[in-house]
Amino acid sequence: MWWGGRGQSFNIAPQQEEPEMGLSGPKSDPRTRMPEASSHQLGSCLASGCLPDAGRPRRCSFCFLTLLSTFLMNYPKTREHVLAWAPGRRKGPGLELPGTLICTNFRVTFQPCGWQRSQDTPLSSDYDFALINIGRLEAVSGLSRVQLLRPGSQLKFIPEEVLIHGKDFRLLRVGFEVGGLAPQAFQVTMAIIQARTQSNHVQQYRGITLSKVGKASSSRKPPIPLLETLEDWETERKKQGARGWRVSTVNERFDVATSLSGYFWVPNRTLDSEVRRAFAHFHQGRGPRLSWHHPGGSDLLRCGGFYIASDPNKEDIRAVESMLQAGHSDVVLVDTTDEMPSIADIQLAHLKLRALCLPDSSVAEDKWLSALEGTRWLDYVRSCLRKASDISVLVTSRVRSVVLQERGDRDFNGLLSSLVQLLLAPEARTLFGFQSLVQREWVAAGHPFLTRLGETGATEEAPVFPLFLDCAWQLLQQFPAQFEFSEFFLLALHDSVRVPDTLTFLRNTPWERGKKSGQFNSYTQVYTPEHSQPLPGSPANLHLSVWDWDLRYSKEQISQFLNPGYNPEHCPDSRFPRQQPSLMVPGPPSSMWLFSRGALTPLNQLCPWQDSPSLLAVSSHWLPRPTRSSESLADQEWGLPSHWGTCPLPPGLLLPGYLGPQVRFWKRCYLRGRPEVQMGPSALTIAGLQDELSHLQELLRKWTPRISPEDHSTKRDPNTILSQIR
Repeated sequence: MWWGGRGQSFNIAPQQEEPEMGLSGPKSDPRTRMPEASSHQLGSCLASGCLPDAGRPRRCSFCFLTLLSTFLMNYPKTREHVLAWAPGRRKGPGLELPGTLICTNFRVTFQPCGWQRSQDTPLSSDYDFALINIGRLEAVSGLSRVQLLRPGSQLKFIPEEVLIHGKDFRLLRVGFEVGGLAPQAFQVTMAIIQARTQSNHVQQYRGITLSKVGKASSSRKPPIPLLETLEDWETERKKQGARGWRVSTVNERFDVATSLSGYFWVPNRTLDSEVRRAFAHFHQGRGPRLSWHHPGGSDLLRCGGFYIASDPNKEDIRAVESMLQAGHSDVVLVDTTDEMPSIADIQLAHLKLRALCLPDSSVAEDKWLSALEGTRWLDYVRSCLRKASDISVLVTSRVRSVVLQERGDRDFNGLLSSLVQLLLAPEARTLFGFQSLVQREWVAAGHPFLTRLGETGATEEAPVFPLFLDCAWQLLQQFPAQFEFSEFFLLALHDSVRVPDTLTFLRNTPWERGKKSGQFNSYTQVYTPEHSQPLPGSPANLHLSVWDWDLRYSKEQISQFLNPGYNPEHCPDSRFPRQQPSLMVPGPPSSMWLFSRGALTPLNQLCPWQDSPSLLAVSSHWLPRPTRSSESLADQEWGLPSHWGTCPLPPGLLLPGYLGPQVRFWKRCYLRGRPEVQMGPSALTIAGLQDELSHLQELLRKWTPRISPEDHSTKRDPNTILSQIR
């Protein structure tokens, strides 16, 4: 399946001499050395598109050189070169595919024999693993000899097979022929080991300049606003209709908070000098700012934890309260870490899930579902959906300020804010809107992607963003007609997290991202947006964002990003009237609440630096809840006090199910290393095809009343998909 991986159809110029690998082990047989190729031979082989395999190493050696020849010519700035290669066969249930296993200083890829470069996209291989994405490497000889190869290990035997386990749940299993090609099998395996040891993508990456980018002008615009300029933020503010807010430039030089974007939204009445003072009293300088404005009038804010050790004066406290109040008479603080898993819990669950989904898992088939529940991954998905549902009720039940508060403000705040917008905003469920949502709430907000991927050496690795994508997939399964994007788009985004061809997911903060791509003036430290016009005489900045799908995927692949069952009647901006609420008051809030453990508790004060040493007051008499209830706020008539009256459920609110079988297992993502249990094109059994047929029939029954063939042909034209993305 194409969405299972992303490969680079790269060609590297043939070298005059075979490079020394510096690998200990058996020497190559001179008869297997690759001969030098003339230009006309390379040209003829390029047309054939074939690669050497174990059965014909000499006849296809020129074709392999052809595969390598164009890379340096087309992509001279990548500094990628081949370390070793060996003919082999990709193994799998019921199939064997001949080809060549290639190791470069950036990736390991298997190119099938007969493969030919696609003219539409440089990503034509389904078997491409970036070194950063390799989770485990194993060498196998015979039936019982298996060696786990960590970076820096020494291979103890000539392998008959290598197994490459990706951190994205993919598996590549390549077998080598015994005999004269054994030295090449040893060398390519050792090359992978040493490449993982020596290669540091964080330090060496300079951006992959693709051929299509070279042909494009230097003023190429990103597919979505990257929120790197004041104009981008102002445009987004107007789009949301947040007239009570403005774009602050106080952090333009990243001297208020290096983990925040250079721009963010603050209340109109708040001066930048007050913003600077107020933010100093929050963890890492991440003070309260607008995340999303609800069309009905409520505002969703996010901020870090209060810095208790600080000693603010009365003016600072007044500024903090004013920003939390955001002009509303009602304020609710939400502890986003309450009843949620810790970072360590998420990482442990993900490791257990990955071990369970491996083909060599020792769990018996009749106990597999119990083992799946034992990983607790689905429990954590349920927790996220439940918490997001409760926050959605708080936002829609009354015009108020809802403040998401997390100590670091970089993990669960982004996850829950994104889910709330998916539940409340129809525009966030479009392909363009979802990409904009991820860019704003994750990339621009400073989610520590690199740390959470475990590439910084810190002990804080945790797949928080993949957990969000799983939650989004759950919503897609429960409300298939409400989302314009498909499962294949979520898989492509899931796989893009660990591929080092963009800086989008390879930095922790916008400041680091801009510094690495040369967006800072070394003298003034003024930030220059990545896609701005370059200065005269300077090279064009051709760094890509993850949203440049047309440079990495073919039109046919991108066409599968769209959900054929999406109801076009769910038009953005038509669900709620864009009106400014009438409850905009400058005074102190009339009611303050803390939402924790599924209950609203009244607060004596918003800030912890005043007279009362505790934020919590006596529990509310109308909502006593000493322990956690199985019911959410939505299950308790919205959890509202009686004097607020009854409120009907807004038509734009999606309330997902999260009990029992309502939360499903994402097979296409987590079982890609076990294609025998996959559905769809990879189903190798009659039972698998029957399951897929039943699933499609169920979706067809849901979609038939909502969409006609005429709507599908006019609105889902693949030729217009790229324009829709942009």
